[in-house]
Amino acid sequence: MPDRYPPEDPREWLNRALSDLLIAKSEKEGIYLEDLCFHAQQAAEKAVKALLIKNNIGFPYVHDISQLLTLLENAGLKIPETIRQVETLTRFAVFTRYPGIASPVIREEYEEALKIAEEVLRWVEKQMR
Repeated sequence: MPDRYPPEDPREWLNRALSDLLIAKSEKEGIYLEDLCFHAQQAAEKAVKALLIKNNIGFPYVHDISQLLTLLENAGLKIPETIRQVETLTRFAVFTRYPGIASPVIREEYEEALKIAEEVLRWVEKQMR
């Protein structure tokens, strides 16, 4: 169990991001890939919000990672192009969570979502040092 920090501490947000990433990687029979992708998206979103908190940047409670990255960029932080691809995960926050709104997630999409989320977490961890 990781150390707990107050909610205004970016380390707590990063802990929650890491927790979501672990859930996203917990592929088992009976678990939809859509649900695992949701947690990959949540991992990336919470990691970006940790970075916003670390930089004293207020943010709305939205799932739009593009909007959150724009807040960081407007504050002067350079967002690498490889990190920009995280914007593709936003759809997993809403559209794939409910039956019938989007097509089922396929394995390649799931694997890509994990790869992107892991890359974002690594980048955020470096920025937080």
